Amino acid sequence: MKTVVNKFTLSLITAAILTAPTAFAGETEHGNSITKALSDSTVKVNLRARYEGVSQDGVEDHASALTLKSRITVNTGSYSNFSLGLEVDKVDALADNYNNTQNGQTQYPVVADPQGTDVNQAFIKYANDGFSAVVGRQRVLHNNQRFVGGVGWRQNEQTYDGVRAQYKADAFSVDYSYIQNINDIKGGNIKGDFHLANANYNINKSHKISGFAYLLDYDTAVTNSSSTLGALYNGKFGKFLVNASLASQSDNGDNTNNYSAMYINAEGGYNFGAVTVLAGYELLGSDDGKVAFNTPLATKHKFNGWADKFLGTPKEGLQDLYLTAKGKVSGVKWAATYHDFSSDVDSIDFGSELNLVATYQINKNYGVLVKAANYSEGDADQKPTDTNKVWVQMTAKF
Repeated sequence: MKTVVNKFTLSLITAAILTAPTAFAGETEHGNSITKALSDSTVKVNLRARYEGVSQDGVEDHASALTLKSRITVNTGSYSNFSLGLEVDKVDALADNYNNTQNGQTQYPVVADPQGTDVNQAFIKYANDGFSAVVGRQRVLHNNQRFVGGVGWRQNEQTYDGVRAQYKADAFSVDYSYIQNINDIKGGNIKGDFHLANANYNINKSHKISGFAYLLDYDTAVTNSSSTLGALYNGKFGKFLVNASLASQSDNGDNTNNYSAMYINAEGGYNFGAVTVLAGYELLGSDDGKVAFNTPLATKHKFNGWADKFLGTPKEGLQDLYLTAKGKVSGVKWAATYHDFSSDVDSIDFGSELNLVATYQINKNYGVLVKAANYSEGDADQKPTDTNKVWVQMTAKF
């Protein structure tokens, strides 16, 4: 029933957006307002071409993926505080010597960018005096996306079907979503009852605190069902930077595991002017080496290395000690990060990783990115194996 309702809702919203000009044209009493809403509407096109090469010990062949994401985004102007949004993504593989998780080419390493066309967003929005509500398919991005995000690095983005309400007053904001379906990066649908709540308070321009609660109850992937409560702090003391987060997680719903685990992140940095240096520690704790803290809705590629070796937390937990240097030279933004991975329990060496990236914005329409990841395996009896990845990407937006 949920699937039928979701498909009907998306179809209704899509039809409303596509037929809006015809429907509005019949109005007379509110003609001026409708005309303004139409004139305020926007249509944006985004293209992203990317080469991703992967070599991985234990996998027969190297992967070579050349993919193109084509996106069109339509947002109407506001009429009586209501507006509509529609976004469609199409992913094409121009070179497909890779395992996209669906094509059966398991002789290659995984590059999780399957071909296909998806409705990325389709929603009705109400906004008035600091309050907004969105019904339909939409993005939900919380804080740094460590717990709830869109996995925007992959060509097919993760979006959410449900209802979202937000309110902002001065320095305080609150954000709550009830989600029934998650549209994952592989084009799949993940059903359940998901409550996503986040509140932010800007103490001043240099200090911000956040509190969050995520209650996840999966219909089928029940071992991901969890309750997570936590807080986040971001601060600046002159040129010093401090970021810290603490959370606790336990089983929820029909999860067959009875567990409790902690999350800790502590990061400090200093801005030297041309270069900023950050050092950090992240812990995804384990309950006695049996079940570990998990973040199934996160933009995981941002954390624990770009080689994506720890998209699922090992049952022994994960400790990540990392050091980052970043800056900008002649318009080129660059960053380098080194990770040292180990378990929370059992003293397992999970290896290390070096990440490098450089980006250049040619003008307001075009940009280029070059990125690399080198993961070196740890203890010989552990599953992650030596892996090298390289990306070359070009973007265009109009």
